[in-house]
Amino acid sequence: MSKTIKVALIGAGAFGIKHLDGIKNIDGVEVVSVIGRDLAKTQEVAKQYGIAHAGTDLSESLALKELDAVILCTPTQMHAEQSIACLKAGKHVQVEIPLADTLKGAEEVVALQKKTGLVAMVGHTRRFNPSHQFVHKRIAAGEFNIQQMDVQTYFFRRTNMNALGQPRSWTDHLLWHHAAHTVDLFAYQAGGEIVQANAVQGPIHPTLGIAMDMSIQLKSSTGAICTLSLSFNNDGPLGTFFRYIGDSATYVARYDDLFNGKEEKIDVSKVAVSMNGIELQDREFFAAIREGREPNSSVAQVLPCYKVLHQLEQQLNKA
Repeated sequence: MSKTIKVALIGAGAFGIKHLDGIKNIDGVEVVSVIGRDLAKTQEVAKQYGIAHAGTDLSESLALKELDAVILCTPTQMHAEQSIACLKAGKHVQVEIPLADTLKGAEEVVALQKKTGLVAMVGHTRRFNPSHQFVHKRIAAGEFNIQQMDVQTYFFRRTNMNALGQPRSWTDHLLWHHAAHTVDLFAYQAGGEIVQANAVQGPIHPTLGIAMDMSIQLKSSTGAICTLSLSFNNDGPLGTFFRYIGDSATYVARYDDLFNGKEEKIDVSKVAVSMNGIELQDREFFAAIREGREPNSSVAQVLPCYKVLHQLEQQLNKA
């Protein structure tokens, strides 16, 4: 494909804006439609980014004849259903993490992707952050092997707010969203299958209906282990922090930045063409469309992650 790829962005919230900012730096791609819940706010975003069409329903974008691809940044509960709608309409699709909030939903998307042959990938951004790419390249070169990953995912969300501090129309989830990042990254970096998984959770929030604290243990077939702590109660430094403990080094990754075990910053500016993980994720999506290949973080590649999340959910429901 040599022509300009025409894409629709569905979900003009905090994360959708991150994609629009990233796409501005990518040649040969044009956002032709943006969809959001509030038409006035969506039209404001469309005006700001020079997007021709603004609406409130995915079907409006899918009806555009020139449309090639869709990026979904909508509430978790809509991801599988909307991914399927895009594939049925003959459009390539990138859906933000998680692919689904049930294993059944994830499997249905994977089955349809195989049937259509279209590019379908999930926003498992950690695969693309320069910090994690640096570690991955050392592993691939045989220079570093993970013994343990120690991960902290901490937010302060005792009320239902998004990343911009605005009220949310849906409830986020520690297991099906935030744990998905680490479960997938651990398997990706360790290079094996997850053969053991265990989870415990704290009390269920009386109004949000979700656990606000969770602890997860994982073991890879390579022998590496992972300990993941998650909280929506943390009133302190926010975000996800990864400590890679290996046979030849220790690394601490904070989004796109990387440090060694002595807190000395490592220059990862030459790892990729950008220091923005979201932009790199989008670049992979559009490159896969142009080259007619499976992308990194394809729906098939990340399905094992959702099998583990399903297993952990069953554990927690029985506890």
